[in-house]
This record gives sequence, structure tokens and C-alpha cells, in this order.
Amino acid sequence: MSYREEKRADQAAAREADREDRRLELQTRLEAERLRAEEKRADAEARAERDRKAAEAKRRQEQTDKKQADAEKAAKKAAAAAKRAKQLRWLKANPATLFVAFVMVASIVPAVISQIGALSGASVHVAMAALLAAMLEGGAWAITFMGKQAEDAGRETRKYRIATWATACAAAAVNFWHGLEAYAAHPWVAVVLGGSSLFAIYIWDMKTHGSHGQTREQKRAAKARAKHAKARRKDHKEIATQADKLVSAMPFGAITEEQAFAAAWRIHTGAEPGLSAELYATATNAVLSLGAAFELGEHVRPELLETGLQAARLNPFAELAQMPGSQAGIGESASQEPAQKPVAGRSEEELDQMLPDALAAAAELVAEGKQISATGLAKKLQIRREDALRLRDRVIEERKLRAA
Repeated sequence: MSYREEKRADQAAAREADREDRRLELQTRLEAERLRAEEKRADAEARAERDRKAAEAKRRQEQTDKKQADAEKAAKKAAAAAKRAKQLRWLKANPATLFVAFVMVASIVPAVISQIGALSGASVHVAMAALLAAMLEGGAWAITFMGKQAEDAGRETRKYRIATWATACAAAAVNFWHGLEAYAAHPWVAVVLGGSSLFAIYIWDMKTHGSHGQTREQKRAAKARAKHAKARRKDHKEIATQADKLVSAMPFGAITEEQAFAAAWRIHTGAEPGLSAELYATATNAVLSLGAAFELGEHVRPELLETGLQAARLNPFAELAQMPGSQAGIGESASQEPAQKPVAGRSEEELDQMLPDALAAAAELVAEGKQISATGLAKKLQIRREDALRLRDRVIEERKLRAA
């Protein structure tokens, strides 16, 4: 091969190598651009995924916030409705209390104004006159509420009531004197002003004590008990005297009058209350006579007559021995609890009228996670616990009927 040929071959090889280098460089550049494009696309997809997740989280948070806001709004609405229902029930159950409060305010305010005017007219400084008037009227009401607290605690209230009326009378005297001086042409105004210090106390006393009396049925039962006690002392003087001695001999409250009378009857007669040796003898004779009559007809139905005789001999005094109170006395039967005295409260008709409100109050207790108790109903309905106890049983029975 000649020099020129070799040179051309070298030049061709160089050109081929140069083309290969440019091809490799282009391939490398294209691969790098592809990788950058892939990286950009992955970044874009990751950014889009992040944006999607952020938007989804924001949407869920907005839904949660909306649900929470709706729940709070519903809870506030339910609480407001329950409060309104409670206030409405209270107004329905206590209309007298509302009007009593109005009348008391209408009585107290004029009384205080009159006392301030009376003291100011006597050259007493206005501030001092206001304090003295507050002392008279406020003192009467302070003693009144202390008496109510003592009554609720079961303590004696006589001294509080005496102090209340004494203070109220002093305030009434001030108002009456001022009325005579300020309205000399109309003396009746002095009577009205004096009565303004007494009327509020009077109506409060009627409100707190006027509804504690016995019902007609309770009065009738008390009258029947008194008549029974009187007849017992008249018909059984010796036994009643012995019962009184037993009561005084035992520790206070150890036995009741019924238990003492039953024990005294056993001491005198040796039998259960209502029975005696004479009555036992009469009954025994009657049983023997009956047995003789059965023997005369034994040929008719001997098995029937034998059964009758055995039943008669078993306990001829079963009905008398099972009468209430016949087991009262000293010893084993003395542990029986005495009959409870009737407690004044609302009538059955009033409880029936309160049943719808009681059912609503019971639903509120259940919604609050509490049990349907007499205490809870008493607080909800603003009634005495004794009435709430009876009303609770009706509510539970009504709910069972509805559930059935």
C-alpha cells in the first residue's frame, strides 16, 4: 500500500472515529436530557401528589371543622331548648311562686321608700336613712330565711318566726307613723303603708307553710285512728293502762303503742290480741259440738267428715291470728317496724298531670348519662322528694309500657 493510500485510510479512520465520537456525544447528551426530563416529570408528579394530599387533608379538616361546628351548634341549640323547657315546666308547676315574688317586690319596695321618707323627714341623712330602712326590711327577711334554713334542717323555728314578725311590726309602725304625718287628710294611706311591711312576710309565710296541711283522706284516716284509740281505752281500760306502763318502762322509742298494747293483752289474757280464755273456751265448745254433729252423720260420708274435723282442729282462730298488728309486742315480734304515718304530698290527680313533664325530665336525665332517680326528678321538676319518688315509679312503668 502506498503512502497516499495509507494517508487516505488514516483520514477515513479519523473521520470514522470523529463520527463515532460525535454519535456517542449526542447519545450521551440525549440520555442526559432524557434523565433530566424524567427527573422533572417525577418532581412534577411528586409535587402534584403532595398538592393532592394537601388538598385532601384540607378538605377533610374543613369537613371535620364543619361537623364539629354543627355538633356544637346542635348542642347549644339542644341546651337552650332544654333550658327553655325547664323554665316552662317550672312556670307551669310554680305559677303561685311567680306571682308571690311579684307581690312581695310590690310590697317591699314601697315599704322601703316610705321608711326612707320617714327618716329623711326627721332630719336623718339620706344615706343613713337608706341604711336604717334596709336594716328594718332586710333584717326581717334575713331572719325569715334563717328560719326557713332551720326548718329544712329539722330544727325549731319558733324563735325565728317571733323575731321576724317583731321586726316586721317595727317597720310597719314606722311606715304607719309616717303615713299619718305625710297624708293627714287620708289616714287610710297610713294603714296601707303600714301593711306593706307586713303583707310580704304574710304571703311568704302562706307560701312556705300553707301547703303543708293534710289532705282530706289523711284527715279522715287520722280521725278514724283517734276514734279507734278512744274506743280501745274505753273498752279495755286495764290493758291500755298496762300498755302505758310498758311504754314508760322501756327505753324511749323502743316499742310503739301498738306493740305495747299487744304485749299488755298477752299479759292479761295469755292470748293473741282480740282473743281471750273465754273466747277460746267458746270456740272449743263449738268445735266439740261440730264434731258431735259430724259423728251423727258419719255413716253418710265418713271420709269428708274426718277431713272437716282435722281442718277445724288445726287452727280455729286463723283469721283472728292473721290480723295486722296481732304479732306486735315485746320479744321476737317486737322487731317489726311500726306503720309509717302518711306523708302529705301531691294527690294522685296532680301526679297524673305532671307525668308528661316527668317523662321529658327523665329523657333529659338519660341524655345526660344519669339514672332516673327521685332526686334527679325532684331537681328537674322543682318538687318535693316524696312526690318525686312516687312519680319516678310511674315514669319507669310508663317507659316499660312504651318499650313494649
